[in-house]
Amino acid sequence: MGKKMKIIPVLLIGCGGVGRQLLHHIVSCRSLHAKQGVHLRVIGVCDSRSLVVASDVLTTELNDKILLEICHLKSSGGSLSKLSNLGESKLFSDTEATKKVIDITTLLGKATGLACVDCSASSDTVNVLKQVVDLGCCIVLANKKPLTSTIEDYNKLTPHPRRIRHESTVGAGLPVIASLTRMLSSGDPVHHIVGSLSGTLGYIMSEVEEGKPLSQVVKVAKSLGYTEPDPRDDLSGMDVARKALILARLLGQQINLGDIKVESLFPKEMGPDVMPIDDFLNKGVLSLDNDIKERVAKASSKGNVLRYACTVEFSSSRCEVGLQEFPKDSPLGRLKGSDNVLVVYSRCYNERPLVIQGAGAGNDTTAAGVLADILDLQDLF
Repeated sequence: MGKKMKIIPVLLIGCGGVGRQLLHHIVSCRSLHAKQGVHLRVIGVCDSRSLVVASDVLTTELNDKILLEICHLKSSGGSLSKLSNLGESKLFSDTEATKKVIDITTLLGKATGLACVDCSASSDTVNVLKQVVDLGCCIVLANKKPLTSTIEDYNKLTPHPRRIRHESTVGAGLPVIASLTRMLSSGDPVHHIVGSLSGTLGYIMSEVEEGKPLSQVVKVAKSLGYTEPDPRDDLSGMDVARKALILARLLGQQINLGDIKVESLFPKEMGPDVMPIDDFLNKGVLSLDNDIKERVAKASSKGNVLRYACTVEFSSSRCEVGLQEFPKDSPLGRLKGSDNVLVVYSRCYNERPLVIQGAGAGNDTTAAGVLADILDLQDLF
């Protein structure tokens, strides 16, 4: 007798770069997953305005042709509401879409279960996700914002650790969350973490170390697509702070984002709400060159390099992000380009810490991490 296929219903929230890449991965891996005895049944996809859903979420799915059409439409800047050839699939908009997501979750939560996947960058999904969890379904996150909302929201999202996967919120496809979870569940307490968790800031600091002015490096990084459309979203350090908060909470710290000490690489008077982006890129960032150059030189005179890093210490509840000096021959000191690295100290990894390093950015890498998280849930279905 052939092996019975395990079916995982999937509802995707967010069709940006990561969401589209995830759909491509799901379609291209059909034969591989069939050999593994698992089928990902995509029953719905939503963007910020619309939801397209299978005709019967209990038995049917959005076929691969529709999924690829969604990818094509969204990559060209269109809305799901412009989809053609829906067949028997249905389209819902605005508040009707949100209500339908809850209806689907309620129905599948009582029947087969559901993997609700958040690849958006929105803070508005947290209320839907809390209801998804309450209804007994699973959530998979690439979106950091739900897990960095209030500690009350975090605790409501994570009462059942086996039903939540969020590897891609911290290190794209790197096995950061999985490694820490394994250590904690085996009784090996983690007492200290230090890491460079921004491919963008990793690239910027390694280029500055080579003697290039910060202003020039930022402009090149933006032209290469390494930064957000407004590089200050990266230079503020808030993305790294969110990742640090997720790690701190995983280790048991009951803290909020405002409790983290965050060093921005630009002053408040150059913030997005004060200075237009063109003024920042043409004038503001130039005024930061000398200070960074001096700090790099000071670190170099002591045999160190400057890195934008996060530090989490469990015993002192310390959690901060900013520029730090590291010896050139240390894991963070050797870091080049846009790689991420996390150094973990625990009882077992004390004198020789655990080092996790690799590509820490990119839609492809992140989507692969999300797909692995979804498949990791299969024993629950």
